[in-house]
Amino acid sequence: LLDTPGMIPNFNLSELLGLKGDTANFSEIYRQCQQDASLWQTLHLDQTVSLDELLNISQYAGSISTAFEKMNISLSPISLLNQRQKELLLNASRAGQPPNFTLTLEQLDQNMTQGSLLDLAAELEQLAEEVVRDQHLSPQGQTTAALDKANKTQEFLERETPNIIKNETLAFLEQLLDFFETYISWAKSRVTEDVARCKPIAQSLDNVEVIGCDYIMDSVNAFWFSLGWCTLFLLPSIILAVRLAKFYRRMDIADVYRPPTFNSYKIPRPSTRH
Repeated sequence: LLDTPGMIPNFNLSELLGLKGDTANFSEIYRQCQQDASLWQTLHLDQTVSLDELLNISQYAGSISTAFEKMNISLSPISLLNQRQKELLLNASRAGQPPNFTLTLEQLDQNMTQGSLLDLAAELEQLAEEVVRDQHLSPQGQTTAALDKANKTQEFLERETPNIIKNETLAFLEQLLDFFETYISWAKSRVTEDVARCKPIAQSLDNVEVIGCDYIMDSVNAFWFSLGWCTLFLLPSIILAVRLAKFYRRMDIADVYRPPTFNSYKIPRPSTRH
């Protein structure tokens, strides 16, 4: 009944809600509210407010990425080892430690029953020289190699650290944008599907109908039944009364009942004599 055009003058629900065309009517709203739909779907609010445009983070992602790319990262010089520390390491590697001949002396203390002692002494002297040379050269070479690696590492850090920081920052930014997109998708689904469900409105209307019709109107059905039959017979009675009115005759003498007069026991009036 409310959806009938012109039922309420100058009233258009679609225009009132700012919708395009006649997409909204009370019957459709009531039906969707019975299905526990959200007001966003029931009132077609997507035609008024576009969540896709309002919550489109991609329009901001480009400017954010551009701002990060323009960011200039400058770091203070990185020094793993200063010059004094390098000199200390080189001096320590050149000095070395004296060879340990404890095991060699223990072998020499043993009795030799076979072989030439001169040949054995020559071999031991040669072995001692090789041990001393290796002991001096090995720490020095290792120290030099370690210093070279430290220098290369320092150069690499000074050259690549800004790029590494920028790349990691951009990766972290992309991860944050992914989190935001996931959250925005969740928020849109909650707003359009779960927020402001209108089933309580439909239930309230149903309760009003039950109270008004079942409990109030049905309780006075006998009265309305009697009143209806009286109304039904009223018109024929009026017509019949009009038809019979011509047979009505007014009497000249009123037909009034008078009780008979009794003269008995009437006191006579005195008469005057002349």
